[in-house]
Amino acid sequence: MSSENRAGRPRVSSRETLAEAACELFLERGYDATTVADITGRAGVSRSSFFNYFASKSAVLWAGLDERIERLESELGAAGVAPDVTAAIAKMGAGFAPDALALAIVNDIAMGVADELARDAAVRAARIGRAVSDALVRSGADRLEADVRGAAWGGAVLAAVAAWARGGAGRSELAVYLERAAELLPRH
Repeated sequence: MSSENRAGRPRVSSRETLAEAACELFLERGYDATTVADITGRAGVSRSSFFNYFASKSAVLWAGLDERIERLESELGAAGVAPDVTAAIAKMGAGFAPDALALAIVNDIAMGVADELARDAAVRAARIGRAVSDALVRSGADRLEADVRGAAWGGAVLAAVAAWARGGAGRSELAVYLERAAELLPRH
């Protein structure tokens, strides 16, 4: 399958170009003052191209992590009787490169995205929590225990992502922060 779309622009390049344009504009104008039309104009692609890659303006920031969460949901959904949640979460960080989300976390005030990031982080934490909880219930855990553990994992992952970004995302691997977050979770 070809990695090019009808316009001949490589798919990955268009997505990255859109993310870069969005971050530049968020820094220049602020999140609220930037429209999808502004982003596509800066990136030199059509509005429909934008929506081929992103469901919304805020999705630009979360695309990389969302892909990892989708893989986690699939992996835990297919897990057998005893899911290895720690290993599945660790995979999320393998090779994760600094992206628009890391830039936005570090520049949340300048970009005007602090509230947006907080809301969207809660959604991602809930998705992770639900995936973990459902896997634990399938392995025999009581629903309350599974929900509490899932919520803890969701919070731990988002806290690790934020710490990684603030610590200089290009200086270390996200996997290191996810491992540390896993160590901080209560065991029993």
